[in-house]
Amino acid sequence: MAIIEIKGLEKTYQVYQKKEGLRSSLRGLFSREYKQVKAVQGIDLQIEQGEFVAFLGPNGAGKTTTLKLLSGVIHPTSGTATVLGYTPWQRDNEYRRRFALVMGNKNQLWWDLPAQESFRLHQQIYRIEADVFQNTLDELTDLLDLQDLLQQPVRELSLGERMKMELTAALLHSPEVLFLDEPTIGLDVVAQHNIQQFLKYYQQKRKITILLTSHYMKDVAALCKRVVIIADGLIKYDGSLEGIIKSTDQRKLITLQFRDAIDDSLLAALKKFGNVTDVETPRIKLTVTRDVVPRMLSTILDGYQVDDVVVEDPPLEDVIATVFSEVTAGRVQQIDDDEFESIGDGQGL
Repeated sequence: MAIIEIKGLEKTYQVYQKKEGLRSSLRGLFSREYKQVKAVQGIDLQIEQGEFVAFLGPNGAGKTTTLKLLSGVIHPTSGTATVLGYTPWQRDNEYRRRFALVMGNKNQLWWDLPAQESFRLHQQIYRIEADVFQNTLDELTDLLDLQDLLQQPVRELSLGERMKMELTAALLHSPEVLFLDEPTIGLDVVAQHNIQQFLKYYQQKRKITILLTSHYMKDVAALCKRVVIIADGLIKYDGSLEGIIKSTDQRKLITLQFRDAIDDSLLAALKKFGNVTDVETPRIKLTVTRDVVPRMLSTILDGYQVDDVVVEDPPLEDVIATVFSEVTAGRVQQIDDDEFESIGDGQGL
């Protein structure tokens, strides 16, 4: 069952073009020039109940605009969308009680008050019964380790603690759909990991549907099996994370730990298979194409004493950066997951 269904959704902004100089500013009071900016250009998307989907794209791709449309913050120029059977921009009160939006760069909690006070306000807004509210709050604060911070003014909390409070506020009314826009932006590694673990556990336990935008690929790798990539307001890829890695980057990173020191003959033999990136004798790292990995390992293991071998994919950040640069340059057309897998199969991956 599709919880989120989007058909031909478009959003165009009219942006005032202000020219430099006093005379141009005065002229602009009576006659203005505008530019049409298409933030979203007729996207189609379906998300099933209980899915945890990554919504990725370069800056200005249309990610946040799409989330704002789905949460009813803005109206579309054309197209349709339903979430839980509701049209978001009609802003039905019943729909508002069934979803939540968390934006990493915006606060919904009162800055000078303890988070506990904002939580009580949310209880009244969403009309949560007292016992249900307290049980939910206890569960969330226990999972996020916030018990000792509820009475502390929000402005005195660290960035990671504030984000945990924002997530708590968003989940107090037990939404069925959660939109997350850069929830780990600016957080340190420990805070990112804690929020990742919480979201993974909570989503699996409650089976809620989550649409996540993030520039931290560790968020995506840890939480999402399905990836949707948008660029220039158009969806360029919709499928598995593994599929885009296999189809986009044909490299493998290999680390070899030799028993003896690396001599010139060994180095020359390795260079025949790929690009040597680091040498710290007796360890060496090189980058090769996927199709030569079996042949290279067979040759090296037969001719030299090797204590350890590590074969891995390039960092996910590098793969996604390559995809972003290609879709921005227009070198990647819209391809579905089946086509990506067939491309990979055809290249002997």
